[in-house]
Amino acid sequence: MSRVDFAYGAAHRLRMACRTAARHVGAGRRLLVYCTDERRLRRFDALLWEFEPASFIPHALAGDPLAGQADVILVADAETLAGMPSPGWLLNLDLDCPPRAERFERILEIVSGHEADVQAARRRWTLYQQAGHDVRGHRLPADHPAAGNHRGA
Repeated sequence: MSRVDFAYGAAHRLRMACRTAARHVGAGRRLLVYCTDERRLRRFDALLWEFEPASFIPHALAGDPLAGQADVILVADAETLAGMPSPGWLLNLDLDCPPRAERFERILEIVSGHEADVQAARRRWTLYQQAGHDVRGHRLPADHPAAGNHRGA
């Protein structure tokens, strides 16, 4: 089974997801990012280009000819995710658990203080536990750049 890490208390879920992706790419890991909400995935894609002006995170949509060279691959649907080889790590930006979660060594979940985000995360936590995954929670420190005021999910 997978280890699932929930980082909660992010002021802005997608900005924290960018920081998380940058940290993992910096550590030499490839990362799949799963989200079936097209609008949210587009916002995340745009943020990857602009969140740190001095750095670049090589990323591409699954199916893009450059996806094989990208460190971060954005996956928009369950069928595509199921057909992709697992790099071991998945960042879940969807409101539901990713399909076939057991394929991944680690699943990263980021939760803002936004009530809808918190409720969806609680449902995912329960489903992961029921499926036998090793689920762990981590509160982001209040002084973390992406923690604190809880203005957006």
